[in-house]
Amino acid sequence: MDLRFSPEEERFRQEVREFLARELPPDWVGFRGLEERGESAEEWAFFKQMAKKLGQKGWLSLSWPREFGGGGVSPMMEMVFEEEMYYHRAPGRDIFGTGMLAPTLIHYGTREQQARHLAGVARGGVFWCQGFSEPGAGSDLASLQTRAVDKGDHFVVNGQKVWSSGAHKADWCFFLARTDPEAPKHRGISMFLVDMKSRGVTVRPLMNMVSMHSFNELFFDEVKVPRENLVGEKNGGWYAAMTTLNFERSGIIWFAGGRRTLEDLVRLANERGGLSPEMRLKLADLAVGLQVGRNLSYLVVWKQSRGFVPDYEAAMAKVYGSELNQRLAQTAMELLGFYGLLVRDSKYAPLQGWLDHLYLRSVGNTIEMGTSEVQRNIIALRGLGLPR
Repeated sequence: MDLRFSPEEERFRQEVREFLARELPPDWVGFRGLEERGESAEEWAFFKQMAKKLGQKGWLSLSWPREFGGGGVSPMMEMVFEEEMYYHRAPGRDIFGTGMLAPTLIHYGTREQQARHLAGVARGGVFWCQGFSEPGAGSDLASLQTRAVDKGDHFVVNGQKVWSSGAHKADWCFFLARTDPEAPKHRGISMFLVDMKSRGVTVRPLMNMVSMHSFNELFFDEVKVPRENLVGEKNGGWYAAMTTLNFERSGIIWFAGGRRTLEDLVRLANERGGLSPEMRLKLADLAVGLQVGRNLSYLVVWKQSRGFVPDYEAAMAKVYGSELNQRLAQTAMELLGFYGLLVRDSKYAPLQGWLDHLYLRSVGNTIEMGTSEVQRNIIALRGLGLPR
């Protein structure tokens, strides 16, 4: 097996690097809440500006089939793009639209849905959010209670969603609702698309422990959703949702971003007089772990390139990556001491306060996108074939 990138992939990697070197400010370290599109109005405007530039280059739809307006390149080429974006902490890629919704619509959407929604995602002009979790349905997602009543040409939706990242900035939402309350809980769920400007949709902020407004509650009060916004078959939404989540869990975000953070830590340590032997061993262990994780992400992409939707492989990348990111954040605090706790408003904060954000934000890594316990169950049942 040849694990090297092809000459074409290496040329593309260099092209992405040169583009980011031109477009990102000279002192760029990333802004807090990159995954939620930034905090301030200025950051959100920069995110949208970058998204349009990426869309114009065709980089937001690289591996989509050409029939859907994509580049038709291999998933590995898209992996190269994502790796460079996350390494440079670059804004502009809407993970909900490009990384989750688009693959789901390509697999399960109607021709009309694909024609209507994929182009906006590819151009970087339409942004999405996700409505899966509920106050009483997190790890046990199939227990969700949001109800969609079939009225023929439309559905009437009532219910509440929680932890919807970026919903206050999104144009559209893909969400799950129960369409058959009498069916077994996994078989009575459907997936829908809804315009966030629809009457009866309310967004309320949830402040997290990083003092950011990234999460939201979503309320649906007698919301009319046209029938053409049903994704896949009625009562078959669970299968579409699992496809969505598996694409969310490819994991390269942990390993590319972690590699950049590790390099920053080594540089900061050298500026402060070097590393102790104990810290050298900890950082070396993290470096090995990041390369192992990178290989796990490549495994996921290899499966995609062979036409498979990754399942337990995606769970492996997610659980390993999220736990490794917590170790990385903890090591950063040990290395920098109280300096690591300074926020970006402090002139003494290393990396403009990025590490303070990383440490606090990492607490939720093993909960969001499916808890570590859920991922290990997936690996045990679907990967190892163990009994329930």
